[in-house]
Amino acid sequence: GNLEWLDKNKTSFLIMWRRPEEWGKLIYQWVSKNGLTNSVFTLYELASGDDTENEEFHGLDETMLLRALQALQQEHKAEIITLDDGRGVKFF
Repeated sequence: GNLEWLDKNKTSFLIMWRRPEEWGKLIYQWVSKNGLTNSVFTLYELASGDDTENEEFHGLDETMLLRALQALQQEHKAEIITLDDGRGVKFF
């Protein structure tokens, strides 16, 4: 469940420490625990900001971060938004 093929011929793959849904759950737990629902964050703030420095998702690759946030979006817990300087997310 933690391996994903990146091409049709199955010549390259991605091994994930956690699935995107699991990362999303960790991120949302942090948001809830800190009373940050209804807040907007840039992707940079989540992955590299001072507030997340001690969290497991700190330093998470942007591609995996986006996939985690897309999983939260499907659960109606977040919405990925476009900001002037890139992408962000609003948590519900």
